[in-house]
Amino acid sequence: MLILCVKFVAALAVGLASLYAGLLAALTTQFIQRHAVYLHAFQMTGDKDLNVPEMFGFLRGQVTPFNIHSSDGTPLHSWHILPIGLYRKHQANLMEGPTGLAHDVTSTPGFNLLRDDPEALLAIHFHGAGGNMGSGYRIPNYRALTAGNPDKIHVLTFDYRGFGKSPGSPTENDIIQDAISVVDWALHVAKIPPFRILIFGQSLGTAVNMAVAQHYSTLNEPIIFAGHIMIAPFVDVPTLVTTYKIAGTIPVLSPVAQYPMLFNFLKSHIKEDWSTKTRIANYVRANEASAHQYRITLIHAEDDYDIPWHHTPTLFWHAANATSSHEIGQDDVAEWKSNEGQDIGHAGHEAHWRTHHGVISEYLLKYGLHDVVMGAPIVTLAAMRIFDGANVSSG
Repeated sequence: MLILCVKFVAALAVGLASLYAGLLAALTTQFIQRHAVYLHAFQMTGDKDLNVPEMFGFLRGQVTPFNIHSSDGTPLHSWHILPIGLYRKHQANLMEGPTGLAHDVTSTPGFNLLRDDPEALLAIHFHGAGGNMGSGYRIPNYRALTAGNPDKIHVLTFDYRGFGKSPGSPTENDIIQDAISVVDWALHVAKIPPFRILIFGQSLGTAVNMAVAQHYSTLNEPIIFAGHIMIAPFVDVPTLVTTYKIAGTIPVLSPVAQYPMLFNFLKSHIKEDWSTKTRIANYVRANEASAHQYRITLIHAEDDYDIPWHHTPTLFWHAANATSSHEIGQDDVAEWKSNEGQDIGHAGHEAHWRTHHGVISEYLLKYGLHDVVMGAPIVTLAAMRIFDGANVSSG
């Protein structure tokens, strides 16, 4: 009996090792990497129709589904969400309007409320991997953003190509172009000036957020937005995969980290690295050099088991270091946060790195997981602080 048990355990170990080796081999292929990073095949909205926003708890006429075309013509399925206070004032007219996908969004009453209000504020939302713009905690997230000013803050959200009803297959370059196209729509079609636009991202969306920030800040005529909020960001994909655990327990690449040659070989096959650490530093340097005012807010929950919270202090350091012509050590920034930051008890810790031109804020929460935090009051507070700091009343 003992011999049979030993043989069974040995066979199981060999089988698991073979499966793990197969997983590592699969991860070197671009097809598998894309599906592993983006998870775009999973809708996570059941039989709900994204062209019927009422299925997601919205009021009739509160959300307008429509398409924004990316630079290569790909239609990106989008929602324009009205803040509840503004909706209440115009409810009768909005409820009489057409429903479903708007083929000409510029003729809809909701769009006119956005474009024609000289004080309208807009949060452009970049969602994370998996699902679509109606999945999971994204609906409470939209409400948390508009709660900062329920008469003025609109939300524009969309699905990258390959997600939801947006056709195609996602790549890093294409997703960035999709995001830029959506921002361009807000600037040139909705005609919202950048100082009234907040760029929001969660998880994968934080990497998109900083790619967009870098793009506009490095134009010949830079465009700087009211601010950028990043929830549960990651340093880059190679760093993420070394720390990622399925369901918070099953490691993916960390077991091979003790074998440098194999580990470096696997990392060398990562085709799309989404280097937020580089982009956030470039964005800060560009604004410090041009003396443009900027605001970045990083938020992470310590009980996040999808993306470990320590990615955020690393990004905070990269951003803070970029404000100086001299190297600032990571330990120096950590000590500064310990001395100058604020311990807010069970709510966590916050710190604000200020220069003559910008504010880099970090909120490390005790609780909030990876997704639940999106609907928390900290999101509302962060949006309020960014729009207040941008002085949107005067531009």
